[in-house]
Amino acid sequence: MNKVSQIWPEGTQTLGRGLTLMVAVGSGHATIPALMGHLGFSRSTTQRLASALVQTGWLVQHNDHSYALGPCLMKLASGLEESPLRVLAKPILRELGDRTRDTVHLGERADDEVLYLDKVYGQRGLEMRSRVGLRLPLALTGIGRALILDDTPDEWERLYHVAGGKPSKFLAWLTRMHGYQKTRVVFDLEDNEPGIHCVASPVTDSSGRIVAALSVASATPYLPKRRMEEMAPMIRAAAETLSRELGWAGDHSYAA
Repeated sequence: MNKVSQIWPEGTQTLGRGLTLMVAVGSGHATIPALMGHLGFSRSTTQRLASALVQTGWLVQHNDHSYALGPCLMKLASGLEESPLRVLAKPILRELGDRTRDTVHLGERADDEVLYLDKVYGQRGLEMRSRVGLRLPLALTGIGRALILDDTPDEWERLYHVAGGKPSKFLAWLTRMHGYQKTRVVFDLEDNEPGIHCVASPVTDSSGRIVAALSVASATPYLPKRRMEEMAPMIRAAAETLSRELGWAGDHSYAA
C-alpha cells in the first residue's frame, strides 16, 4: 500500500493523489523518480497523474522533464493572497494608468513565457486579450522581451524559435533586442497583437537580476511610435522605482 492511500475517503483517492502530487512538486520533488520515492506511487500512476495535471495547467513540465507548479495554481493563489511583488507594484501600476490612461501590466518569467501577474485597465474603452494568469511567449511580447534583456544572444535565438518566430525576420528582431538592451526599454510594434503597441521595461531585485517587467499598452492610434518614444523614460522610471522597492540600489547609463 502506498504512502497516501489511507488518507482520502473511498472514491476520492484519484483526487487525493493529484493534490498530494502537486504538494510534493511544490516542496521540491520535481522529477518522476523523486515523486515516486516521496509518495510511494508506481511509475505508471505517477506519470499518469503528472501528465493529467500538466494538460490541465496545474503543473508545467520543463525541457529537462522536471515539473513545477503551473499557471492555474498560481492564478488561484494570486486571488487568495497578494504576492509581495504585486503589493509593491500596485500603486506604481495605478499611477502609470492614471498618467497615461492606457492599460498597464506587471509580468514575470515562467519558463519560456511571460506570466501576467496584474493588470490595470485603460480608460479609453479599449480591450485586449491580456489578463491576469495569461501566459504568452517571451520573445514575441514587449513585456516578455523586457524580461530577457540580460540573457545571451544564444538564449534570445532559442526563445525566438521556440515562440514560432519567422526565421526570415530573426536578424531584424535581434538587432532590435540589442538596441533595447542598451536603453532598457522595449517596444512592441504589433508583434504580439495586431493593432496594439506596447512599451515595457524590466524590474530588478537587490542583486540586479531581472525578476519582473512593467508595460503600458494601447491601440496604435493612441500609442503611435512618437508617443512611445516620449513615454519611454516615464515607464523606465516606474520600473526603477519598483526595483528600488525590491532593494535594487544600482544605476544605469542609457543609450540615446
